[in-house]
Amino acid sequence: MKKKVIYFILLFLFSITWIWAAIEPLYYDDWVLENILVLLFIVLILLTGRLFEFSIVSYVFMTTFMVLHVIGSHYTYAEVPWGFTLGEWLGTERNMYDRLVHLLFGVLFVYPVREMSVRIAKTKGFWGYFVPFMIVSSFAGFYEIVEWGVAVVVDPESGTAFLGTQGDIWDAQKDMFLAIVGSFVTLLMVMIVYMIYNRDFYHEFKESFKLPKDDKPMGEVLLDEMMKNMTKENK
Repeated sequence: MKKKVIYFILLFLFSITWIWAAIEPLYYDDWVLENILVLLFIVLILLTGRLFEFSIVSYVFMTTFMVLHVIGSHYTYAEVPWGFTLGEWLGTERNMYDRLVHLLFGVLFVYPVREMSVRIAKTKGFWGYFVPFMIVSSFAGFYEIVEWGVAVVVDPESGTAFLGTQGDIWDAQKDMFLAIVGSFVTLLMVMIVYMIYNRDFYHEFKESFKLPKDDKPMGEVLLDEMMKNMTKENK
């Protein structure tokens, strides 16, 4: 199947979901807040698409997450019907849809982040896994800060719906933890695949801890070198 066909299918599935979610959402103000992030993400992907084309796997992962997010925006994360069923399966009265989506954020987004890290930053070996893990973990924490900021700025009802804490004072910490666990699981699976199919895996992993021969400390050493070079250029 050609790439363009797959891209069209992904766009079509997302568009249908978004149109459905936009029709009489449970809390309109919350829907608007949630979709600001969606709009920013879509614009970013479209603007950077020609400069950096992700793999089909990454596009599928990102689209899947955005569809789940849009569904949550229609009901609010705390009131998605299937979330109560999930809660029953897990032996709790809490709507667990938000927990599921935070877990899947780590599962689904760490691969595209790893792809960017490896292809743009040229991270290899250990760092090809550690760097995307830390980036996704940071994003998980940053999103909780954004939620808090929105809840403070907007009206209380919309802010409460947007936060979706459901009375749990440790909601933010649990959400971050699930995103971290999800990203770890995906990276572990990717690592196992590379261990099986990449003959240079162990060599690259080992070499990633070695410094090049021309390496030197940064900080005051690098600053002193730059100042000397600037002085020479000005003479």
